[in-house]
Amino acid sequence: MKSSLKILILVMLVTGLISCVKRDTEFRSYLNGKELIYPGVVNNPNYKPGNLRAELLWNPSSDPSIVKYVIYWNNKADSLIYTSSDHNPADTIKVVIPGLNEYSYSFVVYSYDASGNKSIPLDINNVKVYGPNYEASLINRPYNVVTPYVVSAVGDVTLNFYGLDTANETLSFAHNVSTTIRYTNRSGQAQQRTFRRDSTFIIHDFKGGSSLDYRSAYVPVIGAIDSFNVNSYTVFPQIFGYAICNKALFAKVKLPNDMNPYESDTDIDRLWDGSVGPQGFPDIFHSDGAHQLPQTLTFDMGKVYNGLTQIEETGRNCCHNPNDFEVWGIADITNAATTLQPNDPGWKAESIAKGWVLLKEVTRNDDGTIAVKVNLDNTTAQVRYVRIRVIHNADNEPSYTNMSEITMYYNVLN
Repeated sequence: MKSSLKILILVMLVTGLISCVKRDTEFRSYLNGKELIYPGVVNNPNYKPGNLRAELLWNPSSDPSIVKYVIYWNNKADSLIYTSSDHNPADTIKVVIPGLNEYSYSFVVYSYDASGNKSIPLDINNVKVYGPNYEASLINRPYNVVTPYVVSAVGDVTLNFYGLDTANETLSFAHNVSTTIRYTNRSGQAQQRTFRRDSTFIIHDFKGGSSLDYRSAYVPVIGAIDSFNVNSYTVFPQIFGYAICNKALFAKVKLPNDMNPYESDTDIDRLWDGSVGPQGFPDIFHSDGAHQLPQTLTFDMGKVYNGLTQIEETGRNCCHNPNDFEVWGIADITNAATTLQPNDPGWKAESIAKGWVLLKEVTRNDDGTIAVKVNLDNTTAQVRYVRIRVIHNADNEPSYTNMSEITMYYNVLN
């Protein structure tokens, strides 16, 4: 009995040793006395979704006999052969399956050796494929409706978007990867630029007043092999880069027939002293009333602006405020002085002949006191010198004119 037991234990040990030297991935069986060989099976199967396609991934078997893999889907109605000599289990084999529908698929992977032996099947199930239906469900990232953009003093435009915890991101089926913007630069050329997942984006060459639109791109899951664009572009709010002309450069100019001040403390330099709101005497411009309206005043802005955009005028806190006046501009006043009185019917024609450009006629329906900002009609003219021609006062005073402040604006994006 003891001898039999020893023999049994010895047989078991030998059998165990033989099985250990076999490859882990090799399966052998016998059919009618013929040996069947099963090449090694792939490890760690996974997938990444795409646009009407999918990428299957696995670690190759260490079985050196494997020469290819065959992948089946649609109940083996479709297949793809992938040839590979990689047998390093630390590597990753990636196979893209094209021409799929928007659907959830099941794939079967077989390993083959050079003799045509195939492994046992390995299933990769629930492979999600995305397409036009998914794309149609996407929406562009929302811009910040309170402050959609900010324009700096040097003309840089910062676009502001809400963070990525909004819109598609909250639906758990889309992850923003980029946003593409289309705009016109200051040379008039169409531009297209793409930025990543930032909430702000800076444009250095945007042309003010031109259009800008954008669309976002998403992936259904992190790591997807394709991104999906929203079907249409969203129009961004119109961007204007209005900035205040530097009043520190303003200076008085006295052309023939311009209004004189009521006294030295009420000269036209009161119009750019930085006061806010309607002022009282003597912190105003107050004309001497020597001539009946219309009458003019002129000032130098200190530099040429390539297109003024707006004017803001503030009246006196009581009376004699203009409710109808013209704004004229010119780049150089050499030989630009008019000879006619501003209330002469021929004054306007003479001004135009001298090179002055009518930028705007401002009419107000109130008493002319509070600050009113209006857009200029001609925003392309080069202007350094501004001439205000007061036509009528709100209180019907025919000669005196009072104003507290004038502010000129220009487009820093031109």
